[in-house]
Amino acid sequence: MKRLFKGGTVVSSEGMKQVDILVKGEKILAVGEDLSFKDAEIVDVKGKLLFPGFIDAHTHMALEVSNTITADKFDTGTKAELAGGTTCIIDFATQYEGESLEQALSNWHEKADGESSCDYAFHLALTDWNEEISRELETIIRDETGSFKLYMTYDTMVDDETMYEILSRLKELGGIAGVHCENNGIIQARLKQVVREKGDRKDVSDYPWTRPKEAEAEAVSRLLKIAKCVDTPIIVVHLSTAAGYREILRARETGQTVYIETCPQYLVMNSDKYSLPAEEARRYMIAPPLRKRKNQEILWEALREGRIQTIATDHCSFTKEQKEAGAEDFSKTPCGMPGAEERPALIYQFGVNEGRITVEQMCAYLSENPAKLYNLYPQKGALEPGSDADIVVWNPDTEWTMTAQDQQSACDYCPMEGTKIRGRAEQVYLRGVLAAENGKILKEKTGKYIRHGVGE
Repeated sequence: MKRLFKGGTVVSSEGMKQVDILVKGEKILAVGEDLSFKDAEIVDVKGKLLFPGFIDAHTHMALEVSNTITADKFDTGTKAELAGGTTCIIDFATQYEGESLEQALSNWHEKADGESSCDYAFHLALTDWNEEISRELETIIRDETGSFKLYMTYDTMVDDETMYEILSRLKELGGIAGVHCENNGIIQARLKQVVREKGDRKDVSDYPWTRPKEAEAEAVSRLLKIAKCVDTPIIVVHLSTAAGYREILRARETGQTVYIETCPQYLVMNSDKYSLPAEEARRYMIAPPLRKRKNQEILWEALREGRIQTIATDHCSFTKEQKEAGAEDFSKTPCGMPGAEERPALIYQFGVNEGRITVEQMCAYLSENPAKLYNLYPQKGALEPGSDADIVVWNPDTEWTMTAQDQQSACDYCPMEGTKIRGRAEQVYLRGVLAAENGKILKEKTGKYIRHGVGE
């Protein structure tokens, strides 16, 4: 079957063009002016923007953490992504102690295969490091995935020696790591200090103090020095502070290659949320935490200047009931929020509509750059002949309001409840098939697994 998208404006990082797109089956066959094919179904997209399907390169679906499991498994989580215009996610397959990397991938395939409504790939979160794992990396990076996750806090954290060894091995094999940067020692010491001074940890307003901007900045600085010793590129994920950003700028001035990911929550929400009544405040407990408002404009300025490469969600959803695990001790609250469905709309509203970034930059940060960074380009992240026909028909004039009632996520609250948006993913095509329309899912569980090893 052929589809011909006529009259729309195709967006890329390089600019916008009024051209037509011919799709045959799952692929884009041709792009050009005034295309016509007698046997093609015409899709009238006059007045619409056509984006390559958005890519969310930081998600946690069906993650077991904090003695529970995220509210969104791959079924509901990927429907939320698709509804908002995201056609491919990269989820974190976590290697637990004693597991091979193949076993870790197998565990995540069991969760995702046959359940996903958008395409999906995996990063591997490395937590157990030894010679056997080092050898196994060669096959994994060649055939499955070239991207990995390392933590500098939590039970899954790696120490500096292990960080050096892993980064060295990834350099040899052509892989890359994204790193969660927070100083674990500062966090643990401050959690104890709250109990000593107050007798308990019930007051959620104390939460951001236990994970200060200095904890992020120190960990970023330390990571960058280790990466410099190895002489390898590195990705800092979910950057939340101006202090961490300054560390990266300093490293770049010395010639280091450092990629930055940030998230919508650090651009549109701030730490005032932690002063809300406790039950509501816990819903905004994420790690790193929401920051003071002044950090937002610095991150927006970095996006405007092209100094941040990607915007992902860190989608990690828990219900209000799950969040109540922290009622007597905020440190027991499962950290994370939904964001899969909201990301494109929030970036369009608060970025494009408010003049902070351009439409072209939105395309780069949500689609093109993650595709290039994670070896998915040009299969994903482009509207070019030969690319997957992942097409977001964006209506810049649609006005709507975000509500939990209308979302696809299994989470029972919307962090941006009541936010008014102008602009929406009117139609979302997944490999040539209309899969979502104005937030409604038309095709479920048709997502495919996408390998992005460096040997592909």
